[in-house]
Amino acid sequence: MERNKAYILGLLHDIGRKFGARHLGHVYDGYKYMLELGFTQVAKICLTHSFGIQDIKTYIGKFDILESEQLELEIALNSVKYDDYDRLIQICDALGAAEGIVDIEARMQDVKNRYGNYPQEKWDKNFELKKYFENLANKDIYEIVDK
Repeated sequence: MERNKAYILGLLHDIGRKFGARHLGHVYDGYKYMLELGFTQVAKICLTHSFGIQDIKTYIGKFDILESEQLELEIALNSVKYDDYDRLIQICDALGAAEGIVDIEARMQDVKNRYGNYPQEKWDKNFELKKYFENLANKDIYEIVDK
């Protein structure tokens, strides 16, 4: 993986939030904005970062977009092939909170407390991603992110 590319993708994965405080809307807004600018790789990350499991139904939060936009996201999500950049931003997103880097289990519990749900399949996927990157780096994830 290219360090600078991963860094830039990480910085821009939530760019859709610039359009307002939305839930699934921030995924849609970021995806569309980056496509309009011609940054397809960033658009892909904006799309995939909330979906460790490649299924729009696994989104935790409000579906605050039009049905037509939801269908557009669903088609786009189903058509992409995940790579390690997608996976890296997904695990980093699962480790990041407003106060900084947190324990992955604490982060997922916080989301569960706020939204009343955190599907076991998604919980397990985050631990799978954690283990995947720990094996690649031969280091504990918290050592990698300097927690």
